[in-house]
Amino acid sequence: MLSSRLLKWYRRHGRTLPWRDHPDAYAVWVSEIMLQQTRVETVIPYFEKWMDLFPDVSSLANAYEQEVLNAWEGLGYYSRARNLHKAAKMVVSNFNGKLPRDLSELRSLPGIGRYTVGAIASMAFGMDEPTLDGNLRRVFARLFDVSDFADSASGEKKLWELAEEHLPKGRAGDYNQALMDLGSTICLPKNPRCLLCPLMEICKAQINGTQDLRPVLKPKKAVPLYIHAAGVILHRKRVLLAQRPADGLLGGMWEFPNGRVNADPAKELPQLLNAIYNLKVKRKEALGIIQHAYTHFKVTVHAFSCDPILIPKNKNLKWVRVSDLNDYPMGKVDRGIANK
Repeated sequence: MLSSRLLKWYRRHGRTLPWRDHPDAYAVWVSEIMLQQTRVETVIPYFEKWMDLFPDVSSLANAYEQEVLNAWEGLGYYSRARNLHKAAKMVVSNFNGKLPRDLSELRSLPGIGRYTVGAIASMAFGMDEPTLDGNLRRVFARLFDVSDFADSASGEKKLWELAEEHLPKGRAGDYNQALMDLGSTICLPKNPRCLLCPLMEICKAQINGTQDLRPVLKPKKAVPLYIHAAGVILHRKRVLLAQRPADGLLGGMWEFPNGRVNADPAKELPQLLNAIYNLKVKRKEALGIIQHAYTHFKVTVHAFSCDPILIPKNKNLKWVRVSDLNDYPMGKVDRGIANK
């Protein structure tokens, strides 16, 4: 009953998206990675640009990492882009340039977990596999009025079982996409549009009046705020950039030399840059303040223009023409400073 109602609704109301009904599994893979923790409306222009730049697995595998990060800039969670790049190289070298249909081989690729395996298998290969992203987790938690913590091991196990139990054989791809559309347009996190939902009559949370209480999630910890100072070191129309380590947050991206401060950013900046980069600079005027929220912390960055006094030879430091800054992939904070 659930699947028949949902598929009937999907035939009339399913969204037209550039990766749907695409003949290449690569397109489904790229879209699913981009859609992790990112809204569809944000992803569409990035997906279209990506497919122009890297139309197939081979073109992505042969690209330089900086090209890949440039194309991803603004989407956030940059490990997704690096994993896509690494996985493309593995697909070319190990699987003749085609995404493997074997689920264990598929899951062996960097950045592909259980959810992405199910999405690719059902949508690209027509296999009867369930999937469970944030939208589907919310839909199932409400449909079956699940009171367990949805982000706990036991709660997630129950939701996966529900996803598999109600999977219509031979229609898994459309069914999973219908659930995604329902979660994105009807079964919203706040103020769900229950009166428009094709499953309202069978939704246990709606019947019990608990739809605003589902899914149940663990309490979030307080998000810390860090204060940073950054130096915009200018010399002869060039500016000094530092490349972040390949692993970790914003791996491989470029930034203005910076660090965390405990008190006055203006006073601490020269000593900070000397301690971290062995740079000696003269601080000048303030350029502005940039704020940004990451997943687990918030940051406020005070940027100052600086004159160089002593710049050591360091492979992670590079003088760049101000006019070429757009060629260097940056996170939102440093792109904000660059734009200033």
